This record gives sequence, C-alpha cells and structure tokens, in this order.
Amino acid sequence: MPTLSQGRKLVKLARKAIWSFFKKEKLDFSEEKEEFSESKGVFVTLYTYPKKELRGCIGFPYPILPLAEAVVQAARAAAFSDPRFFPLKEEELEKIVIEISILTKPEQIKSTGTRIPEDIKIGKDGLIIEFLGHSGLLLPQVAVELKLKALDFLRAVCNKAGLPSEAWLDPRAKIYKFQAQVFSETRPKGKVIEKKVHRKT
Repeated sequence: MPTLSQGRKLVKLARKAIWSFFKKEKLDFSEEKEEFSESKGVFVTLYTYPKKELRGCIGFPYPILPLAEAVVQAARAAAFSDPRFFPLKEEELEKIVIEISILTKPEQIKSTGTRIPEDIKIGKDGLIIEFLGHSGLLLPQVAVELKLKALDFLRAVCNKAGLPSEAWLDPRAKIYKFQAQVFSETRPKGKVIEKKVHRKT
C-alpha cells in the first residue's frame, strides 16, 4: 500500500498531468514512473471547491497499467473526457480538488441471489457489475456519501451501468467487489490527506 508521502506525490502528478495538457507541454514524470511501476487500478475524481460537487471521475478498474501512467491518463480523462461534463477549463483548475482512489484487484462475489448483499461491507467495498455488455462501477466512498445500504448500493451500481435496478439478481450478472485507498486534497493545491472511508452504521 502506498504511504501518505507517496499518495501526495500521486495527487501532485495528477494535477501536473492536467496542467501540462493545458499548457501543451510534455509531461516529464520519469521519477514517478520508476517509483510507481507496479500495475494498479486507479480512479481520479475532481470536485469543485468549496461546494464539493463532482466535476469528473474516470479511471481503470483493473491493474492494466503501471500506477504512474494510470494516474496521468485517468487525471486527463477525468478533466476532459467524462461524458457527463463539459471539458475542464484552464481557469477551473485552481478551483478544483483532486482525489485519487487506488484499487485492489476486483474479486467476484460468489454468493447468489438475495444473499449477495450479505457479502458487501459498506465503507469498505466498491462494486462493479458486468451484464449483457453493460458495466458499471461505484467507488466505496459513494455508498458512504449517499448513505446507502448494501441493497441500495447494488441497485445504484446497476443504474450506473444503464441496467434495471434489480439486474444484480439475474444469475448471469457478474458482481465484483474491491477496496480503495483514497488520497485527497483538502483544498485546491493544498494539503493532501489519506481519506478514511467510514462505514455507515
């Protein structure tokens, strides 16, 4: 698991990746490539400040890229390619906070039917659903922020995938869970903390 110091480097790298895109400059991150060479799943989330409204979130659920490269690509995609939002403008960069979620490798939930919610720990697990060519992912912190129970979390990830709320009950649906280590700026370009995702009681 990355240390807090390493988390700060990764958040800084995400911001540099977006900034260099605006400036049309080549991003030199050779040191980060060396330090973060292990492949990891990662998501980069952008929030407005101080309202903390979502401004973009893109990532890689599976460890298909070295972590440094994944952070760079996800940061730029969150800023410019999230289909839910207009591309980020340069003047906005000073008004957003950046959050990075480093994922464990997703594992398929073996339970079936109505027992699936029993295998989901709110505040710890994120979810992925794959069904009929559709897929959707929700990070662990989403369930806490929206105060969802396991059943509601399953329905929400179905909706994220463009599926009916009860699609998770279909035996052909594949449900995966994963955990995340989250590093976040407390304000734009400010202090970076490791964000603890507290379980809902």
